[in-house]
Amino acid sequence: MNQTSLISTFDLGVGGMTCASCVARVERALKKVPGVQEASVNLATESARITFSGDADPGPRLRRAVRDAGYAPRAAGAAIDDVSDSPWAGFAPVGIGLLLCAPLVAPMLLMPFGIAWMPPAWVQFLLATPVQFGLGARFYRAGWHALKAGTGNMDLLVAIGTTAAWALSAWLWLFSGHGEHAHLYFESAAVVVTLVLLGKWLEARAKRQTTAAIRALHALRPEVAHLIGFDGEQDIPVDELRAGDRLAVRPGERVPADGRVREGATQVDESMLTGEPLPVAKGVGDALTGGSINGDGRVVVEVTAAGSQSVLAHIIRLVEDAQAGKAPVQRLVDRVSAIFVPVVLGIALLTAAGWWLAGAGVETAVIRAVAVLVIACPCALGLATPTAIMAGTGVAARFGILIKDAEALEVAHRVDTVAFDKTGTLTLGQPRLLALVPATGVDEAAALRAAASLQGGSEHPLARAVVNAARERSLASEAPLDVRAVPGRGTEGTVDGRGVLIGSQHWMAELGVDLEPFWAQARAQQSAGATISILAVRDAPDATPCALALLAFGDEPKPGAAAALAALRARGVRAVMISGDNRGAAEAMARRLGLDPDAGEVMAEVLPGDKARAVGQLRNDGHVVAMVGDGVNDAPALAAADVGLAMGSGTDVAMHAAGVTLMRGDVGLVPAALDISRRTVAKIRQNLFWAFVYNVAGIPLAAFGYLSPVVAGAAMALSSVSVTGNALLLKRWRPPVEHQK
Repeated sequence: MNQTSLISTFDLGVGGMTCASCVARVERALKKVPGVQEASVNLATESARITFSGDADPGPRLRRAVRDAGYAPRAAGAAIDDVSDSPWAGFAPVGIGLLLCAPLVAPMLLMPFGIAWMPPAWVQFLLATPVQFGLGARFYRAGWHALKAGTGNMDLLVAIGTTAAWALSAWLWLFSGHGEHAHLYFESAAVVVTLVLLGKWLEARAKRQTTAAIRALHALRPEVAHLIGFDGEQDIPVDELRAGDRLAVRPGERVPADGRVREGATQVDESMLTGEPLPVAKGVGDALTGGSINGDGRVVVEVTAAGSQSVLAHIIRLVEDAQAGKAPVQRLVDRVSAIFVPVVLGIALLTAAGWWLAGAGVETAVIRAVAVLVIACPCALGLATPTAIMAGTGVAARFGILIKDAEALEVAHRVDTVAFDKTGTLTLGQPRLLALVPATGVDEAAALRAAASLQGGSEHPLARAVVNAARERSLASEAPLDVRAVPGRGTEGTVDGRGVLIGSQHWMAELGVDLEPFWAQARAQQSAGATISILAVRDAPDATPCALALLAFGDEPKPGAAAALAALRARGVRAVMISGDNRGAAEAMARRLGLDPDAGEVMAEVLPGDKARAVGQLRNDGHVVAMVGDGVNDAPALAAADVGLAMGSGTDVAMHAAGVTLMRGDVGLVPAALDISRRTVAKIRQNLFWAFVYNVAGIPLAAFGYLSPVVAGAAMALSSVSVTGNALLLKRWRPPVEHQK
């Protein structure tokens, strides 16, 4: 249970639901509980999410409401945790039904071969009755609960229809006067019950595959951790881990909790968490994520977060939230389903009355009505949307795309404009030394060594860029003396007995440094988007410094960023870069990424607080906008967009402002996220189309006598299996733009 102020959410498992009408009934029952503000029930996950006000525990009242409605309250996640790994789990009742129905169906199979054989009426009775009232008892129980609640569901339709066929057969056998020669419908009742059971079993088997993503995430957490204490290593359950504990992680083991490496080095496989296929090198000080697989090195890890605070727990919650949520289109389906069963019962009565008044006889009238009842079961309507959402969010999570809610999934496919933050999203966010231009007669390597020596102790990004450049060229630096940072200007100190300064052109001009030899180079670098610093020396404290070199710093595009933007353009989606840089620098980077500043694809000089306003401007122009940012500084802009996509590093995945979190800093996941959204919504529409076709086309066919109850039962079972199977095709999805190194 998650609580925020007086508004809380409560998750509850619900057993015994069979169709969309059950969903509507459970939601109505939950909403009647005092304090409940909203209730969303998911047929595919057999779960309910309830939003309520107040600080009292609502669990007992909610469970009682579910039980009074005729369903079984269970612990949240029980439908997932109780899943058997056997593909034949739960098949026994179906197998018994098929064995008992075989002699009843045999005459129909033998008829094309000219063999006219029919079991005696008493044999048909003995075979059909256990199926009807033994295997079919579940339909009577659930149908009775529905009647008591004043509603209907799939079970009620099946119970009424098959009972009518069985009772008509018994009456014709015993009281019509035809005896053994009467035309009986025991096989229709028995076969329909068995087919419905078969359909529910196939449906449950398919649903087990849709929940595979959550089960796989749960399985990432090991049961035991090797705690390092005063007495050496001790194995303890991972549930007992606390922040600050030191653990030993052996080669090949899963990391038990989030932490930092304190001893050793290794390679770590984080593919199940981030979708990154290659192992990542980890050394002392590097962060490890719980659930990742250690490579060939033993490491000592200090726990930073465990249990519900870990990254893995956040990921599981995000995936569960998305799969438990309800897409806007599903709410319409639920409203239709709520009145569907009473309408079908009315159509069945009209069918029976119409055929009887037309002179077809009671026998024909009842069989036609039975076919209507059986074909009309709205199970497929209830499964069409949630199964597609579960499959889509599950496969997306495998590739590092965490979709926060079903609404974000449904909106993302309509996006026509994607706004990108520049620094850290399209670019590496780590300035590099792009060029060092020495003054006439100055050795380039000596100038770089002097700059690196002065900057060696600084954490400023530009200073780190200088030190890294010297390290790449294997230049040894000296320890500086009397280092002093001049705020907003630069740094000065003593290197090899000489005063060395590095800073902005403005500071150097204030000090009287002659910058004329570097003007042409400075203008050229600035027009290309670079940041300029000047390296100077002076031999005495009061002497005017002399310029040694110009240093040009710039950010680099992320690998694969240009390819990702090209992929968006190929999909007809416009990309816009939002940057706080001056227009020249922003446009220079945009051109390197393949964007066209002249087409309005660059929004420059935008302050961090104004990014949300820039996104709002794009929306006001009639665009459906997705905002891509780092999820922290860009939170207002992410929230202002139609869909927010937060670039997560694996340490801050639960970004509340964004509807979608991209687990690694790969811009290629942006078109991938839009693609899985488009494919999932397409599956939802296909499923709804076929579900409605089965019912809308099947009911008239059954009412006019073109479908027998057996064929209607097969079609109804096939409808549920087909929409679930169609959704499972999403499991074959792969990101269209692969991560590029």
